[in-house]
Amino acid sequence: MRKSFIVIIVAVLVALYTSVFVVHEGQRGIVLRFSKVVRDAENKPIVYAPGLHFKVPFIETVKTLDARIQTMDIQADRFLTSENKDLIVDSYLKWRIIDFSRYYLATGNGDISQAEVLLKRKFSDRLRSEIGRLDVRGIVTDSRGRLTTDVRDALNKGTTDGEAVTTSEADDAIASAAARVEKETAGKQSAVNPNSMAALGIEVVDVRIKQINLPLEVSEAIFQRMRAEREAVARRHRSQGQEEAEKLRATADKQVTETLAKAEREARTLRGSGDAEAAKLFADAFSQDPDFYAFIRSLRAYEKSFSEGGKDVLVLSPDTDFFRYMKAPERRAVQR
Repeated sequence: MRKSFIVIIVAVLVALYTSVFVVHEGQRGIVLRFSKVVRDAENKPIVYAPGLHFKVPFIETVKTLDARIQTMDIQADRFLTSENKDLIVDSYLKWRIIDFSRYYLATGNGDISQAEVLLKRKFSDRLRSEIGRLDVRGIVTDSRGRLTTDVRDALNKGTTDGEAVTTSEADDAIASAAARVEKETAGKQSAVNPNSMAALGIEVVDVRIKQINLPLEVSEAIFQRMRAEREAVARRHRSQGQEEAEKLRATADKQVTETLAKAEREARTLRGSGDAEAAKLFADAFSQDPDFYAFIRSLRAYEKSFSEGGKDVLVLSPDTDFFRYMKAPERRAVQR
């Protein structure tokens, strides 16, 4: 009896333990009964908020979903602008679940990888469409913030009937998921745009572009062109500098030549004036005593005619006037 009582108590404790589940903060819970979602009277899946909850043990299981904002990094891809120019765009987006029951049904039992695949494909198509409407200048300058806002709004709201948009594979996949939800809920879910993220129970919180680069081959061509332009400018500056240097050098040479010519002219003028003044002084001095002048000139002639070595030979007549100052005074007087 006592053993039976213990067994009953243990069974009750086990049943109580297996019937209690906790949904942590930042999560939401969905209860599955025989792999089917437990629904309320309106045939909507029941979503459990954070806290302590109960379920039928051994029959029902709990699927928890992350309610926090998720960050999805998008691999850099090539996009074409309205000018038919290629750009390499690296971006990321943030999203979260807003309708847990729709998200669970649309993504196949709440598979986050399935949701990110659909979201990434839809985001890539929408970003490609938005970039295709803009030129490079508009993308990298003031239109960049508007670009990401337009992409985010387009993902959340989808396209309207008035927009001419080509249906992509991502749109078809999202529409198929939305149709599956409508079928499983018997059309009791709120109507949403089948090509928006709301059809998956998802809201895109933010879209950001990390960097925009040109393709490698385009960057190399641009760098080479820039290098050629800079080299052309450098050559032009060098040639202009050489031209200015030649002008300055020619001007300096001209000024030097003119200065030297002027100095030479002034020197010759001064030298001529000096020589004239000296000749005048000599003439005035020697005019006072012509005999003394003749004597001085003869002495200078003797000095220049006879070298210090004594090897000069003069063949002259002793009676020539050149030797008159070498003769005795009485003979000189007779000759006169």
